[in-house]
Amino acid sequence: MGEHKHGHKHDHGHLNGRNLGIAILLNIGITLAQVIGGFISGSLALMSDAMHNFSDVLALIISWFASKLSKKDQTSAQTYGYKRAEILAALINAVSLIVIAFFLLKEAISRFSDPVEVQTGLVMILGGLSIVLNGLSVLLVQKEAKDNMNMRSAYLHLLTDMISSIAVVFGGLAMYLWDVAWVDSALSIGIAFYLVYSSWGLVKESVRILMQFAPSKVNLEDINRELQNITEVSNMHHVHVWQLDDKQINFEAHISFKNDLSLSRVNEILHQIEHVLDEKFDINHVTLQPEIDGYCGDDSMVNQDVRKK
Repeated sequence: MGEHKHGHKHDHGHLNGRNLGIAILLNIGITLAQVIGGFISGSLALMSDAMHNFSDVLALIISWFASKLSKKDQTSAQTYGYKRAEILAALINAVSLIVIAFFLLKEAISRFSDPVEVQTGLVMILGGLSIVLNGLSVLLVQKEAKDNMNMRSAYLHLLTDMISSIAVVFGGLAMYLWDVAWVDSALSIGIAFYLVYSSWGLVKESVRILMQFAPSKVNLEDINRELQNITEVSNMHHVHVWQLDDKQINFEAHISFKNDLSLSRVNEILHQIEHVLDEKFDINHVTLQPEIDGYCGDDSMVNQDVRKK
């Protein structure tokens, strides 16, 4: 049996280290200001916003490090290199948002029974500062976040924190106008639920990749139908399809031929299959093993274990 490999080079892009560095510095400044302001004002919402801003700093550092690590060349020991470092970073960042949310929820609920007087003027000033600086940070990483799960997790930290800061300002205004202390806790609960909601999809997506599940956008039945249009092909089996990172989808399969064809003809058909997989299904790294019909005793069109995924 022979093995035929085919791969396409795709531009994975380069994260802007300067933009990340600026965003990190901005969020360190926001965090320090809000921690001090939270203690002085007594605002839980402001402290929760500071906690979230600190998680932004960690998320951006993790994202920067993972981006650098993912670009290291492969070795004989790491044949894929460190391409999944960014997927791990995305998972860590997304999970950290959920952990923060549960801490906020616990503290906010306890504050309902024991409300604390809040200095609303300081809350609104620092909340407004956070909106401006977080908004700038969002703009700095927005472009990279479109096509990179790692940067999307950092972007999500920044975006949700900007939204949290907006809620803090409105809460401070409400407490100033109507003297309702429970607003601070209510806003913290709302922020906590929003953090869980916004992070859960990224957790699921990164886990799917790390578990090597078939990408949701790849339909094996559609691939089967396309292959049945090639008259020389009997069936496709031992199919495995998984996503290495944001860009690379790997596909491997045994291709059974009806007749004993010449090597040059087999090569032509394999190239035809690769073209179909690339153009119609966006699968960009293909390994195909040609066989004579029924050679390995598995005549199923698609491996049942893969179908269950």
